[in-house]
Amino acid sequence: MSKWRIGAVTVTRILEMEHEGIVGSEFLMPDATPEAVRRIAWLAPHFADTEGRLKMSFHAFLVETPTAKILVDTCIGADKERGIPDLDRLQTPFLENLAAANCPRESVDTVLCTHLHIDHVGWNTMRVDGRWVPTFPNARFLLHEAEFEYWRAQKDDHIHEIVFADSVKPVWDAGLVSLVATDYRVCEEVRLVPTPGHTPGHVSVLISSQGEEALITGDFVHHPCQFVHPEWGTVADSDRAQAVTTRRTKFGEFADSPILVLGTHFMPPTAGRVVRDGDAFRFEPRV
Repeated sequence: MSKWRIGAVTVTRILEMEHEGIVGSEFLMPDATPEAVRRIAWLAPHFADTEGRLKMSFHAFLVETPTAKILVDTCIGADKERGIPDLDRLQTPFLENLAAANCPRESVDTVLCTHLHIDHVGWNTMRVDGRWVPTFPNARFLLHEAEFEYWRAQKDDHIHEIVFADSVKPVWDAGLVSLVATDYRVCEEVRLVPTPGHTPGHVSVLISSQGEEALITGDFVHHPCQFVHPEWGTVADSDRAQAVTTRRTKFGEFADSPILVLGTHFMPPTAGRVVRDGDAFRFEPRV
């Protein structure tokens, strides 16, 4: 279980599952062909294999401040029909992993979703007696207002209509949701920052404590290969041009600074720093 300290804040990676041997051009990023990935030598062994296939992870981050237990993104969830074989009707030890981090689900007081895609809201709810009920009954669910309204009105994406119905609407109906702005301050040490493009209301999470900083990415960057190629978009980007602009802007802000970047889909070591590498960037993991 990976864990990092940012001043008085502790961040723990809560694993749902890991995938290796992903051909990026077939699964997620059309430009991430095995040949192109192999040319980025530093991706191996942590983030790609020698054949140019990507390694990716599905995990949440538990952020513990002196006053709050915040769960950032809730992965895919259990028992849910997703129409995607690798994500369909999963049974994973996610809640057990969370409890092993000394955080039983009842003790979470804030759930923060960077956006409302399949793999970021799934454990918002769990099936009990045939009904979808909030997994974290004592938490406030913080959702960006534009993101919520976009997916609530969505009629052209059948899968995400289902996702909204089983993983978002039940917590809304339970009165647990607070719709917030892109720069919302969760507590003294934690606030949101806008990183649009992947979805209309996508946000990342900035942690600042005792002179140290870390950023939980969400999906404005999916994989470390995008530090070399910020122009490599994903098939799930709602506005690919905006997503590219966001990556280039944020990478430039982070480059050669001490901010710790925590990748929401990065395999271990998961955390590292961004450095300039010619006209692009490189991710230096903290191992």
